[in-house]
Amino acid sequence: MYFGNSDDDDAVLVTINTTPLVDVMLVLLIIFLITIPVVIHAVPVHLPKESARPFQTQPQTVTITADRDGHLFWNDAPLTDVSALQNRLTAAATQDPRPEIHIRGDRDGRFRPVGEIIAACRRAGITKIGFITEPPATEMR
Repeated sequence: MYFGNSDDDDAVLVTINTTPLVDVMLVLLIIFLITIPVVIHAVPVHLPKESARPFQTQPQTVTITADRDGHLFWNDAPLTDVSALQNRLTAAATQDPRPEIHIRGDRDGRFRPVGEIIAACRRAGITKIGFITEPPATEMR
């Protein structure tokens, strides 16, 4: 209610009615006071301690190298030809998990041996193939 001057009927009322705000806040306070003990309540239980670590098998990594002359190496062991490589890749593809193949090719060598390695991997069904490179030398300033 406004008990101001009755001569000024067009005056704007600038006070804020905070009663509805206080009512809503009290209702929320009561709701939170009732629901919080229900949510926090827990049954005390002594859980067992973990003694074993989870076992996760990592895939084996096989490095196949093609040198400058086109000779192939399986983890630094020389291979006679591409058919020997294919036989080893086929045997490796049956392992669980399948190994990752890393290819090291000489930068001055021909592309053909590297292409034969990739084709042999595809025929064996191996999909995880990576190329090993050396980062360029950086100049320190």
